[in-house]
Amino acid sequence: MSKIWALLAAVGLACSAWTVAAADQHVGLMKAVSGGVSIVQASATRAAEAGTQLQIADRIVTAPGATASIVFRDGTMLTLGGGADVHVRDYVFEPKANRYAFSVYMGQGSAIYESGKIGRLAPESVQVETPQATVGVRGTRFLIEAN
Repeated sequence: MSKIWALLAAVGLACSAWTVAAADQHVGLMKAVSGGVSIVQASATRAAEAGTQLQIADRIVTAPGATASIVFRDGTMLTLGGGADVHVRDYVFEPKANRYAFSVYMGQGSAIYESGKIGRLAPESVQVETPQATVGVRGTRFLIEAN
């Protein structure tokens, strides 16, 4: 009987650990928001505010005159200007497993990118795409503009 209780306890712990891990699947946070900033997730759109968590596949859209600062889990910063439309395509930050990926697509607007740990540890894993170009990052800070 004690083996059954031990098995049930182990299953319960595994389920609770999975729930915590699933809840922590965010890739970044909205650090600051000024003006109209929206997050599009699948078919739902919601207003962004400081502290809002971002997931892979989210699109961040800023209204004209609005700004948004995003900090990703590895410390990468992305500051969006007005009229920006950015899609988080991929993000992996698992230093213990030596797995890294950072990919965003900027359809329009402007942004300032500043490398975090992914850009320093695995710069080949960073991609910033626009309709006209793809930028490979080598640990730096730069301005992106897409029309």
